[in-house]
Amino acid sequence: MTDSPNVALVRSIFAAWERGDYSSADWAHPEIEYVVADGPAPGNWTGLSAMAEAMRDWLSAWEGYRSEAEEFRELDDEHILVFLRARGGRGKTSGLELGQHGGPGGAASFRLRNGKVTRLVNYFDRDRALADLGLTPERHTP
Repeated sequence: MTDSPNVALVRSIFAAWERGDYSSADWAHPEIEYVVADGPAPGNWTGLSAMAEAMRDWLSAWEGYRSEAEEFRELDDEHILVFLRARGGRGKTSGLELGQHGGPGGAASFRLRNGKVTRLVNYFDRDRALADLGLTPERHTP
């Protein structure tokens, strides 16, 4: 089974992110809404330059940060939900190693229109992502 164009686009975004390459935003609409819903630095930004600055701020705190997709879910014609884990990141100040704390990872919600991402919401808490999207939180085994 082949991916829809929207899933294929989101997979291509994650292929770069998994290599630690966050340099391209060709996939983003010029007026993208970028949201960090929870975690240590929640916020909401609009536009490519604001999203780039927010991502740059986040990435500058880490050495070797990468996002690794675990599952892609096409929710409808415009929404893709990705379950993910942070891999290989180490806090430059704290020395905290990401991805070694166990438990469920985070999620990213993509809204797409006409081949561009118009809204990207990052979640540290996967169950919050599911709840925000009106989906049933999953059971996690310790």
